[in-house]
Amino acid sequence: MDEIIKEIKLEDLGYNEFFEDNRKVVNDNDLTPARIIAEHKGLYIIRNETSVLSAKITGKMMFQASSNEDYPAVGDWVLIKALSKNQAQIYKILPRKTVLKRKSSNESESQILVSNIDIAFIVQAPDRDYNLNRLERYLALANSGNIEPVIILNKTDLISSADLDKILFEIKNRFKNTLVYATSMVTGSGITDLKEAFNKGSTYCFIGSSGVGKSSIINALMGKSLINTGEISSHANRGKHITTHRELFILESGGLLIDTPGLREIGILDSSQAIQDVFSEIYDLSKNCRFSDCTHQHEPDCAILGAVKDGTLDNDKYENYIKLSREDNYNSMSRLEKKEKDRKFGKFIKKTKKQFKKYKPDY
Repeated sequence: MDEIIKEIKLEDLGYNEFFEDNRKVVNDNDLTPARIIAEHKGLYIIRNETSVLSAKITGKMMFQASSNEDYPAVGDWVLIKALSKNQAQIYKILPRKTVLKRKSSNESESQILVSNIDIAFIVQAPDRDYNLNRLERYLALANSGNIEPVIILNKTDLISSADLDKILFEIKNRFKNTLVYATSMVTGSGITDLKEAFNKGSTYCFIGSSGVGKSSIINALMGKSLINTGEISSHANRGKHITTHRELFILESGGLLIDTPGLREIGILDSSQAIQDVFSEIYDLSKNCRFSDCTHQHEPDCAILGAVKDGTLDNDKYENYIKLSREDNYNSMSRLEKKEKDRKFGKFIKKTKKQFKKYKPDY
């Protein structure tokens, strides 16, 4: 704890000209900037130059909040007023430069996972959920928040060198413009290269499913065990996932690292541009389609379908593009539009059932 609360500069926490310019707009010298480094059920842990404080938002902020995005998230820069040596109150969230968010479980509004991230490390493991389509979804999630994605294939000690080469080829062939690391916490392979990717004052996060080893990687980067990674089951080669909240750590290199819980559901919100970025090859092909409003599913002279047919475009990638595009179109609809669509679908089902009963043969 002593290491964390030693006096540092705001720049060491990722503060830069973007946030300072927005602070000046507020024009209140009684409020000072601090960064959210952890959150526990409405209680925030914040860090400034000299202290680590617990903080809550003001009643005014709570009253004016109309969505999840109006509440602080780990990574946010906020303006605070100290109440005591250990406590403070949060008055305002400074505009977010980047944001990692997803669709909340069973809800229509978005949920902010972390904010003001420079690079998102997407972690998969060959014994867990290695899947190119899932990787593609994570890339779209990062791109939708203007965050640079980097892929980590972890637990490489669990597969043969031949299988590792095969998987790395698949990943690099599918995501040609994305940096890829292969790591093992057992052998230490890839950790040195990964450490060199972190720069002072930049913020990084690890995302991926539970049990892929995100917390173990963070412990290796920190050089000490800060996060409980759970017991390892020898018969299943699976680590029990322990992380239940988000927290920010400072590395020896000066890089800032945020761990996140495993993502059981990955939604995509407002990500048309992100999907275009991830599937740039398909987007370029679409410019050669006969019809400008081509859905790339059944129209004649569709350049994308033609590429799938002649083998120049991978069919799995095409199908994932269609799937994510449909999700994006649906999530972009307003709540009223969705309600109307669901109402019409309900009427259609009801009408179909009536017709079925009417013409059902009487044996």
